[in-house]
Amino acid sequence: MEPTSSSSSANQDIIKLRAQLDSAVVPPDLHAQATEMIDRLERMINQGFYTEEFERTRHYLNWITALPWDKRVTQPIDLNTIAQTLEQHHYGMQEVKDRILEYMSVYKLRQSQSDGIARSPLIFLVGLVGTGKTTFASALSQALGRPLGRIPFGGMGSARDLRGQSRLHLEAEPGYVIKALKQAGVKNPIILLDEIDRVSESARTDIMGVLVELLDPEQNNRFSDHYLEVDYDLSKVMFITTANSIEMIPDALLDRMELIEFPGYIEEEKLIIAKDYLINRQTEENG
Repeated sequence: MEPTSSSSSANQDIIKLRAQLDSAVVPPDLHAQATEMIDRLERMINQGFYTEEFERTRHYLNWITALPWDKRVTQPIDLNTIAQTLEQHHYGMQEVKDRILEYMSVYKLRQSQSDGIARSPLIFLVGLVGTGKTTFASALSQALGRPLGRIPFGGMGSARDLRGQSRLHLEAEPGYVIKALKQAGVKNPIILLDEIDRVSESARTDIMGVLVELLDPEQNNRFSDHYLEVDYDLSKVMFITTANSIEMIPDALLDRMELIEFPGYIEEEKLIIAKDYLINRQTEENG
């Protein structure tokens, strides 16, 4: 009995999925798990649930094969380049710049002593809106040659936003952390956790609990995303956090961060910033 066109097409889909998996660099245990999913899918070809299961499996494979499991930026940390880049992006704030350079000096030293992993507190930039916290993160990204991923915490209403949702749900996807890594395309990017003090009050405890794990160098080498269902090593990611105030930040989280406070600008400084920074930037952006 000759195979039907639908079963032939399904078999071609299976071949494509196996080729997609085999051509990607993924951890051995994840490769085995994904292969088992494809094997199960192949057994379901002649059953009525094939289409739904195929879409679920393809969506999962698209995610795991797109993640940077081994790709990384190898550019060395140059403190002079960091200092020059900070000067180009910000007027004044010498104390903030000095603190960041001190932090990066220690980061470079500890990284050289621990196989690329800098187990130290994370940068925590605190100041009013408009003082340049996010711009400092962009400047560091440029100076280090590392892509910048941003996770906005304003109004975040569930810890699932960070951890993802189980694949048992039809519309499930990974959380913001894994999405930021996919966006960055390397395993050692800078990830900006922006305005962590502005999460929903009802979910604050759960979200802060995930952040404690995320920013703990003793735990984040095995971060668990509920969609992937395998641990992801975040130990080489440089996290930068920002907030407008520390009042709502628990002590357990503060202990894992290097607090750098941003002063506000006086009127004379704002005028200089407008003339020497903002106008030039707007002129360039508008051709």
